[in-house]
Amino acid sequence: MPEAPVPERGEILEAVRAFANDSLAAKQYVTGESAVPVSGKVLDGEDIATMVDACLDGWLTAGRFTTAFQRALADFVGVRSASFVNSGSSANLVALSALTSPKLGEKALKPGDEVVTVATGFPTTLNPILQNRMMPVFVDVEIGTYDAVAEQLEAAIGPKTRAIMMAHTLGNPFDLDLVTRLCKEHDLWLVEDSCDALGSTYRGQKVGSFGDTATVSFYPAHHITTGEGGAVFSKRPLITRQVESFRDWGRDCYCETGCDNTCGKRFEWQLGELPEGYDHKYVYSHIGYNLKGTDMQAALGLSQLKKLEHFVARRKENFAYLLKRFAGVEGLILPVATPHSDPAWFGFPITLADDLKIDREDLMRFLEGRKIGTRLIFAGNMLRQPAYRDIEHRVVGDLKNSDTVMNRSFWIGTYPGLTPAMLDYAADSIIEFVTGKVKH
Repeated sequence: MPEAPVPERGEILEAVRAFANDSLAAKQYVTGESAVPVSGKVLDGEDIATMVDACLDGWLTAGRFTTAFQRALADFVGVRSASFVNSGSSANLVALSALTSPKLGEKALKPGDEVVTVATGFPTTLNPILQNRMMPVFVDVEIGTYDAVAEQLEAAIGPKTRAIMMAHTLGNPFDLDLVTRLCKEHDLWLVEDSCDALGSTYRGQKVGSFGDTATVSFYPAHHITTGEGGAVFSKRPLITRQVESFRDWGRDCYCETGCDNTCGKRFEWQLGELPEGYDHKYVYSHIGYNLKGTDMQAALGLSQLKKLEHFVARRKENFAYLLKRFAGVEGLILPVATPHSDPAWFGFPITLADDLKIDREDLMRFLEGRKIGTRLIFAGNMLRQPAYRDIEHRVVGDLKNSDTVMNRSFWIGTYPGLTPAMLDYAADSIIEFVTGKVKH
């Protein structure tokens, strides 16, 4: 019996594309019965087919899709390079660690240096500061923008301050005029955590393009997804080399995966106390990690990136819709974009006013009971968290707004998978609760 012909690659991908488009088709939404997620991935058949295309190469680590994704991502943000890593948290770790490299000379960050950040945020903006044995200097946030209080940022700069590392909270850019001015005046590094803000702009320029290093996350909740994944942006080749060294075990060699002898003198180096000619592929300049992503992840990212402009537009539309629905509702402090910015909002933050006699947890339980997803603004005041109670740090001001965020703030979704019916149900439910039209 003759063997069945092996299908062509194109035939396989077309079948995968058709199957995925059918299996991923949105289910009918039923108000009150279906979930209203706070975030989520938006996938189509092309995304799945592109991942299968990468799988068919049989090249499981970084390969052609990683190279293409990094280049396209850098072009989108407007930077020289993007280095793909396995998560946004890893991106933050690498972005700061790269600035500790001795190859940066006297400007390299060192243990004991101060790094200014905000008290309200996600732990992985803070963790690299501690992991590199530096001291965080905390400032408060404004209610509404949820970004750093400007006066406190200026006051935070001291003789030991060497860097600023902050996130664009929920996609809302921080005051980049002020921050970049402070960095220039005081010769500070800027690490720009853009994990929640891919596609946001400040004065028309993409966030992620302002910092000496910057980061983004591709976790499924974010603007595009690679499953797990992230990237570090950099504008200077010297810094990019250190980013990729810390990502790739700390090695000194800068050959791409699968390549050898890019420098043309693989067996001619003499570094440290190694013998002359020691294979450069096994020379290590940093105490690094293995934080690389896979080519299948990069393939998904490359496909998703083609839809990013649409995703960003939908987030902005959903945010504007919710802002209109909540306008005039007493007791709700609504989000405000930072002046000169155009956020690709990661979520819609709400703070309950002090005189609104409602317990936030009661409201969130009510919404979750209606299958409406909610989230806190991450860790709230991080200094109240058990992990950080005993860290060495410095504080500017009293962090009263960070405590307010910890106790009175939450957010609901703006992601592209939400429909007007979902947004209406979420808005109606919140308005009903805060106006006393439902029994608490």
